[in-house]
Amino acid sequence: MDLFKAEHKKLWSKKSVQISVILCFAYIIVFAGILQYQWFTFGTSNDETSLFGNHFDGYENIKKHQEYAKQYGNVLNDVSFSKMVSDYQESDTRLSDWKVLNTWLQTLYPNLEKSDTYQIMVEYADTSQLTGLYEKRQQAINDFLDSFGTSEREKAYLLSMNDKVNTPFQYVWTEGWMILLGNLQDYGIMIAIVLVICLGPLFSGEWHNRTGAMILSMKNGWKKDAFAKVMVGFTFSIELFLIIAIPSIIVQLFFFGTSGWDMPIQNIKMIAIAPMNMLQAETYEYFHALLGIIGFAGLVMLISSFSKNEIASLIAGFALLFVPTIISEYLPYEIQLFSDLFPLVGNSAIIFRTNTLNIFGKIIWMPYLQLLIPPLFGIVCIPATVRLWSKRLRA
Repeated sequence: MDLFKAEHKKLWSKKSVQISVILCFAYIIVFAGILQYQWFTFGTSNDETSLFGNHFDGYENIKKHQEYAKQYGNVLNDVSFSKMVSDYQESDTRLSDWKVLNTWLQTLYPNLEKSDTYQIMVEYADTSQLTGLYEKRQQAINDFLDSFGTSEREKAYLLSMNDKVNTPFQYVWTEGWMILLGNLQDYGIMIAIVLVICLGPLFSGEWHNRTGAMILSMKNGWKKDAFAKVMVGFTFSIELFLIIAIPSIIVQLFFFGTSGWDMPIQNIKMIAIAPMNMLQAETYEYFHALLGIIGFAGLVMLISSFSKNEIASLIAGFALLFVPTIISEYLPYEIQLFSDLFPLVGNSAIIFRTNTLNIFGKIIWMPYLQLLIPPLFGIVCIPATVRLWSKRLRA
């Protein structure tokens, strides 16, 4: 325990670590959090004096959007949907969920879309034809699965999940949740950049500082020191995640409250088949980031234990973060699915999709695997890192 505490203190005492953590916090919490909600995204528009064209009044504007949505009765059906579209066409109010409405129209009523106009669908759709909302949704799901080449077994598996989705849907202002869930997809990547900077030199930095011989002479020896470093690396990764996640949730509650937490994710993407509400989706995305970070941290420390050069460790760490993501889209579809199981390569928005993998004859929904597989990388790296570091020291 003393060795763990000493290594933990040594890591946090580094200026590069402290600066990296502060910059990550400032970017995610202040820039992508507070300023985005108060100014960049939800501030009212047409402020010619503002750099982003918006007023600094996001909090008040969000509350107005939430209050405006209450007039539709908290239930999404043919009547409320038609009224939302009709109200927008008659008043073009900026308080309307028009982006969400337009997405619903494009997904469920493609036959109403016109190709000879620059208008978006919500501006011209015939509201008298907006009937059979949930029947249209079911048909859209079937059509998508058929066009995607889904096998009969996969289709039956996915439709059985969709059968657990309760209708009619609840409805509150949806755009806020769309932005919130979209932001969480980037948290893991930003934290991973900090991990490369902080954990990349964890082992290789010992060669730079010429402390290898000292470690050999310590009463704890190389093996205990290596294990302590690995545990400190994982602990630091979790601490960093909490430093970002907890303030993010506080900021979210301040601006959005708890309104809509039990609204189904289908309000964001109508053909999603997962029986999840917004709170469950957000919880999934946080765990997706955390477990991906743990797996990624293990790989970064393995690289560090292999190298005697800090710069080489940093370059390899950044390559590990970005190269798999870049090349993934050029791979065959089946290989893409497997590559998405690599830490921080897969997107947490997978919960809105219908991707599956056939593992030894058993069909498994990809979001389950994206929680299970990435942390296994970190676990497997523990003995490999200890052995490799020990071997290099003895050599």
